[in-house]
Amino acid sequence: MVAPGKWPIIGEREPAALDKPWNLKLLGQVKNEIELSLDQLSNFPQTSFTIDIHCVTRWSKFDVTFSGVLLRDLLETALPTEDAKFASFIARSTRDHSTTMEIQPAITCNTLIATHVEGQPLETAHGGPIRSVVPDRYFYKSVKWLDRIELLAKDRLGFWEAESGYHNSADPWQEQRYMAAGIDRRLSIQLIAKRDFSNHDLRSIDCSDRELNHLSAHSASLRDAKFNRTQLIGADFSNANLSNAHFVRANLRNADFTNADVEGADFSGADLRGVDFSGSSLIGSSFFQPAESNSVSGQPIAAIIDSSTTLPDEIISPLFPAQLEYVKRQLLTG
Repeated sequence: MVAPGKWPIIGEREPAALDKPWNLKLLGQVKNEIELSLDQLSNFPQTSFTIDIHCVTRWSKFDVTFSGVLLRDLLETALPTEDAKFASFIARSTRDHSTTMEIQPAITCNTLIATHVEGQPLETAHGGPIRSVVPDRYFYKSVKWLDRIELLAKDRLGFWEAESGYHNSADPWQEQRYMAAGIDRRLSIQLIAKRDFSNHDLRSIDCSDRELNHLSAHSASLRDAKFNRTQLIGADFSNANLSNAHFVRANLRNADFTNADVEGADFSGADLRGVDFSGSSLIGSSFFQPAESNSVSGQPIAAIIDSSTTLPDEIISPLFPAQLEYVKRQLLTG
């Protein structure tokens, strides 16, 4: 907890092009692109609430009252398209800071486009004249000097998530600071830069939506790891423990899973062409989700398997019947 009246300044002190007039833009997957001056923003319904600020660097500031416009009210004017699934909050900063959230959770947790704090206009050093404020998330999800909000069909990692390995969900109550709870920021950066997870214990690591082609994860402990939609072409997972790992819609072409423990792993929608599963344990693994299990599109999610996928009979025989039937059919016809 910080001292009363204190609010630490994290990162840069001022935005890029400070002398440029400030207009907030909402664009991307919307029916009506909008651009609002500060005066126009003030004409929207104004909302105030009091929250606790939790910084990923382990300080908190309690009972801070922010005022501004709810994201929900802006979206009612912009009208998201059916393809809009994520909102990217982008700063006018020299390093192009941004962060992305799923739209529905962002609305549910009352994301605020804030212009005031404690009844006063936001100071520049704290993100004025406009910043996003996301309750119940670490404060790196609340972007200073908000310049635009872009609605996206697919997730796009923000600055801190991509550059420093910060967790994409950022729930402080679950201490979701980094990709994996057991590693610090410096090690996160090193692992991403080297693309080398070999022999590390990275249980429950969240690497979704990253570009990690040719990742080396030999003999790593990656139980319950999340690699959903991640680019993993040519990755080496040999001898790794990947029980209950998540590879939904991941690109795993030519990846190596030889002698790996992938029991309970989910490969639904993953590209598995050229993947070698020789010697691996696939008990309870999934390769497709039926339509009724997909609450988003109502369509089945099926892995791409063909004759180049190495899945020997003795490896797939313990699969559940429906999964086994699907895999055998793909190996014969793919």
